[in-house]
Amino acid sequence: MYKKYRVKLSPQERKKLDDLTRKGEAKARQLTHARVLLLSDENRNQGCMTDEQISSILSVSLSTIHRLRLKFVDEGITEALEDKPRCGRPKGFSGRDAAHVTALACSDPPEGHARWSMRLIADKLVELDYVAQISHQTVFNILKKTRCLRTLKSSGVLDR
Repeated sequence: MYKKYRVKLSPQERKKLDDLTRKGEAKARQLTHARVLLLSDENRNQGCMTDEQISSILSVSLSTIHRLRLKFVDEGITEALEDKPRCGRPKGFSGRDAAHVTALACSDPPEGHARWSMRLIADKLVELDYVAQISHQTVFNILKKTRCLRTLKSSGVLDR
């Protein structure tokens, strides 16, 4: 079968991919991409494998193999190994924001309140200008990941 995008690795590229797969310290996707390129290489001693053989050996779809060869030929080895940033909603709150939530929840409640509520914490975070906005549910989700919430709930200090 004729392949429109043919992988022909230089000795340096082959060495780079061999080293990458032997060490096994890269991300799983990177290792798979390196293996696909190595098996697709027409300069290989045994010759290149068919896409079907590669798909069967590495459990990778044919479309992934086609896209990877296209990327290698058009953009080079580095781009073929690296994933571009994916779209999607960015994380709303950083670790620093979570630390503010936890610190506030573990501090003394405001005057006139016996304990912190999730809504009080959310309002205080906005008032202190730590975040532009935050819901009481987000506060709960952040505290749920820490021991602070368990400690405060078990002692009856923290109400939702």
